[in-house]
Amino acid sequence: MPIRFAALGLDHRHIYGMAGHMMEVGAEFAGYWTEGDPGKLDGFDKRFPGVPRVADHAALLEDESIDLILIAAVPSARADLAIAAMTHGKDVMTDKPGCTTLAQLDAIKACVAETGRIWSVNFSERFEVACVTKAAELVQEGAIGKVVQTIGMGPHRLNRPTRPDWFFDRQSYGGILTDIASHQIDQFLFFTGSSDAQVTMANVANYANPNDPGLQDFGELSLKSDQGHGYIRVDWYTPDGLPTWGDGRLTILGTDGYIELRKYVDVARDTGTDHLYLVTGERCEHMDASDAGYPYFARLLADIQNRTETAMPQAHCFKVMELALQAQAKAEGET
Repeated sequence: MPIRFAALGLDHRHIYGMAGHMMEVGAEFAGYWTEGDPGKLDGFDKRFPGVPRVADHAALLEDESIDLILIAAVPSARADLAIAAMTHGKDVMTDKPGCTTLAQLDAIKACVAETGRIWSVNFSERFEVACVTKAAELVQEGAIGKVVQTIGMGPHRLNRPTRPDWFFDRQSYGGILTDIASHQIDQFLFFTGSSDAQVTMANVANYANPNDPGLQDFGELSLKSDQGHGYIRVDWYTPDGLPTWGDGRLTILGTDGYIELRKYVDVARDTGTDHLYLVTGERCEHMDASDAGYPYFARLLADIQNRTETAMPQAHCFKVMELALQAQAKAEGET
């Protein structure tokens, strides 16, 4: 029997990729629930025709044939939905951020320990970007030696008129470092091989949107571990002249070379995605890495079936969100 999944909350468009990729690896979309009309229902029904909507999410949680719950609800609601899913015997893949407070994270950890279920956050800037897959292969092969630093940039376009009210409420989205920067924290830990890290600097600000005081439109942080160093900058400043939503980049510095990823665009050169630049003692080249694939989804499917941790170690997932929340608190003067 195929793995069956359901979706709770269509409040972020990441649900399209989450559901679509799970279907591509053979999972069956059993149904979805969302509160009200988040403005995505017509497009969602066109993308996933015939997938039924239920009026009460309890119907999906109580369906014993469903193995996996995908969650893309308002960020502050994701932890409670995940806990409900796990206590009903379901594994969980949630959009980032997986939670918005340390208390929520502690409750999730306790639930995982009690139930033995999988709580996985879809860090899409790694799991849904083919050039990151290729970079991981090169790093594993030793192409750039030991990784000692990552520099992650996560610029985004604001698209102000299309954003829901919760997007501008600090308590609802969790702050810019909790939200966007969790992607870059994930990549830092992954590429440096770090199991823990210290947040050495963190700042947030609202420079360009004074009429939306709940929005943080700029954030930065630095990380240090026993394996390496990291710097992260995220923002909501992408200009309309860029042909995509953000010029996301990652530089991976090794002792024998470096890799630069221009994930979504190569400005003024190529509007295509997945540009990888590799520089070593023997090589200096640009690669089109768009065919490297997205192994996270097939691995998660196997983990659900085999009770393994090949897609992402559970401890890593917890640590990413812990560091994001610690950085957010540090930036806001709470620690």
